[in-house]
Amino acid sequence: MRNQQRGKGLPNLPLRTIWMLSFGFLGVQMAFSLQSSQMGRIFQTLGADPTKLGFFFILPPLAGLFVQPIVGYFSDRTWTKRFGRRMPYLLVGALVSVIVMFLLPNSGSFGFSTTAGLWFGAITILFMDLSSNVAMQPFKMVVGDMVNEEQKSYAYAIQSFLSNTGSVLATIFPFLLTIIGVANTAAKGEVPPSVVISFYAGAVVLVIFSLIAVFNVKEYDDKTYELYHGYALNEPEDGQSDFLTLLKRAPKTFWLVTVTQFFSWMAFQYLWTYGTGAVADNVFNAINPTSSGYQNGGNWFGILSAVYAISAVLWSLVLSKIPAGKNKLGYALSLFLGAIGFVSVFFIHSQYALIGSFVLIGVSWAGMMAYPFIMVTNALPGDHMGTYLGLFNGSICLPQIVASVASFAIFPALGSHFPTMILVSGCLMLLGALSVGFIKEAQHNIN
Repeated sequence: MRNQQRGKGLPNLPLRTIWMLSFGFLGVQMAFSLQSSQMGRIFQTLGADPTKLGFFFILPPLAGLFVQPIVGYFSDRTWTKRFGRRMPYLLVGALVSVIVMFLLPNSGSFGFSTTAGLWFGAITILFMDLSSNVAMQPFKMVVGDMVNEEQKSYAYAIQSFLSNTGSVLATIFPFLLTIIGVANTAAKGEVPPSVVISFYAGAVVLVIFSLIAVFNVKEYDDKTYELYHGYALNEPEDGQSDFLTLLKRAPKTFWLVTVTQFFSWMAFQYLWTYGTGAVADNVFNAINPTSSGYQNGGNWFGILSAVYAISAVLWSLVLSKIPAGKNKLGYALSLFLGAIGFVSVFFIHSQYALIGSFVLIGVSWAGMMAYPFIMVTNALPGDHMGTYLGLFNGSICLPQIVASVASFAIFPALGSHFPTMILVSGCLMLLGALSVGFIKEAQHNIN
């Protein structure tokens, strides 16, 4: 007999175990944060046309769109006695990510022409995102596998806390290295040493924290999983587990949360693409990527990225105390405050006043890292959990792709003005906050 109340039989886990389930997320998020905070700076430094920046930001989410459902599908059908079900994918993803993190910041240092260097960087960032997605997916899936409904909000809040701690470490490295004397400028077409060394440090942390997670997480074997969940993996009720069939059977909550995700992730995509240029323009009056003013803007955007990550860490702890019945309120409030932060960036020309803007942006990031997965996993049964979470990653990847493609028209139409693109982000985040009101939370409404 199938237990339709997913997680009903799952035990309460020790707090240490819940932390270990997501511990490696810190290292994986360092890779993502270095990528998001430094990509615009790297490619403009290599000589990319600002109006074509969106092209380089299409490739990473395009990779994630296909990789995460595949990882979810196969990990649902994997079991190794030594490493479990999800952790083998973490090991493979982390290994490839480390290699790529050593290659990406050196894209301009191999003697390539400008065009060849840009293509090398684009291909490298594609592989970086592929591997990071492979490494990240296990952490989201293992929470669904092992954490009951009462502890799930806490688990995802801890995941948000650790991921944002990784973001803080990643984004402050270039600034701190510059303070201690590492060069923040380089020859034309080359990435500054402060950025290069930051990627090296991120790779080391990724390895260490991923290994800590792998050797401390003991996943449930098939028999234990069936005991707790009421059904066995690899034995779907109707024998239908292809992606299209699963999407047709997805609960309404899955699709409603996807709408909110569409607006909020478009907002952040424009921040990552144009944030460095916006700060350099508004604060340092610099638009030339080779100038020291622009590179100072890049460093300060890194600090502001750390600010929003710290804010997200603190706000995620607040969210962990909000009762499950108030999920929608916490989600909508987080996105609304983020919208205010994005809009304010357009009007502020003081580097220190921007700290307040990015505190609010961090609030929205914390909400985005916690609530969508709480709402969706609460609505899903567990026999296809990995596959569904992989498919749900489309709600993260597709808006980034749409945003990047749309930028080819929007950016020139707005006068190629970087700060105005952040204003667009604010409008998108406001739409995301409003759309939360249409979400209907449910539990296991797949027939």
